[in-house]
Amino acid sequence: MDPEFRGDIDHHDGTSDATPGGYTKQRRPGELGFALFLSAASLFLLYNAYNISGFEALSAPGAVPMATTLAMAISAIVVAFRTSRRSKVAGETLSKDILPTNVIVFVGILIVFGVLLKPLGFVLTAALFLILSNKLLARRGWGYTLAVSVGSLVVIWIVFRVVFTVLLPAGILPEAEFLQFFRNLTSGGAS
Repeated sequence: MDPEFRGDIDHHDGTSDATPGGYTKQRRPGELGFALFLSAASLFLLYNAYNISGFEALSAPGAVPMATTLAMAISAIVVAFRTSRRSKVAGETLSKDILPTNVIVFVGILIVFGVLLKPLGFVLTAALFLILSNKLLARRGWGYTLAVSVGSLVVIWIVFRVVFTVLLPAGILPEAEFLQFFRNLTSGGAS
């Protein structure tokens, strides 16, 4: 490890381990698994690119996707091979240093957000997401959590739905009626 690297004693000091001079001769926890995953995914994409039209000619529809995924697969395999030859960093674990529980929980929350977006709509799904994430991250009382979450959601909704008129998934909330109500208020009740 480079002696100039500031995270050698406590790497949780706000510096990035991805900066040059970090771990040049060692591999972090999970690094080999990720490199092998990228290799497998690249080979899978290469197989799918080959299935587009086979390798008939350089002008075939699958030629560029095959060339791209071949370069990706070769690069990923080289990275996996080089990574496998490095020794592991001592004193680090995958669950503490690389992929803590909060990260896993938020990946799950984002998946649930994506699943619930169409049936519940943007407003209710975003409200659940903001309330849950604020409660988990801020670890404050319910009053603070609800005020920040609902306040943020109102600002987001006004900016995107009212000002920029972005169509957001409506879901079960009668959003059109709310918009009409606000339009009637701002236009003095005229139809």
